[in-house]
Amino acid sequence: MTEMDLRVRLLGKALGLAPSVTGMTDEQLIARQRKTLPRNKVIDFLLGSRAPGIVTSDLTAAGADGRIGIRVYRPMRATGPLPLIVNIHGGGWVSGNLDMADWLCGRVATEVGAVVVSVDYRLAPTHRFPVAVEDCYAALVDVAGRAAELGADPDRIAVMGDSAGGNLAAVMCLLARDRSGPEIAFQGLIYPATDMTLGSRSLEDNAEAPVITAREARKMRDTYLDGQDPANPLVSPLKAATHEGLPPALIQVAEHDPIRDDGLRYGEALRAAGVPVRTTTYVGMPHGYMSFPNICRSAPQALAELCEELKTALVRPRVAD
Repeated sequence: MTEMDLRVRLLGKALGLAPSVTGMTDEQLIARQRKTLPRNKVIDFLLGSRAPGIVTSDLTAAGADGRIGIRVYRPMRATGPLPLIVNIHGGGWVSGNLDMADWLCGRVATEVGAVVVSVDYRLAPTHRFPVAVEDCYAALVDVAGRAAELGADPDRIAVMGDSAGGNLAAVMCLLARDRSGPEIAFQGLIYPATDMTLGSRSLEDNAEAPVITAREARKMRDTYLDGQDPANPLVSPLKAATHEGLPPALIQVAEHDPIRDDGLRYGEALRAAGVPVRTTTYVGMPHGYMSFPNICRSAPQALAELCEELKTALVRPRVAD
């Protein structure tokens, strides 16, 4: 494998100083979820600052059994109904929030010319599977139904997500197919977890990788499922009985990632089912590289690739006068 550059190695060491989820009790995980990161120059440098030229609104949408938070991003000077992109943040189903997705969602809204809606689904261990799945699906249906209110086009919908969010985005496509909508035109899956039976070889090859280790991936999985079947397709989209009829996909993975092969194997499964799919391995990169755009040199390139694929899928070509 390609050697990680110095900045990535230093990032891994810095993140390694924080307490690992492997040693946390449920109570400690819940306490960590209540903490918020301050917005300052250091945090903006690490996680990326919010894109200029964007109007954001914190609203609510339907969840599985009540309202949950969403954040809406819209280009300031945009006119007319825009494509609608629903984002699902990562965090291993036990962490993460809307703030962590600000850089990505704002940049996608700007570059694609789209309304991006980020979903603040509920987290384990307080809310274990299938709460996150049903929260995200209920929000997807609600937002699609309110597309006109948001200045978006209900006939041009995509989903995207990173890590656990990539897992949930893939599951949303399965549910939209099997529950008769809403119709999804494209799925952008960023280093997604697709096999929660932990059957990927990369879990061994990259067991002690920076950002997330194989032990941490297992702890997050176990906290999310609490003994439920990891082969359930709504947990492991790779295990779905069929992948036919799913929307075209871009799957981006990181070379130094314990779940790298989850994404690659899912790409193979989609391709075998006749689904158009592009898979890209970002060499020298760890899991989570998109969350550190000023540290991980591949983040801007990965963002550009994602935006181009979204534009191809969602932006209608102009008709000559």
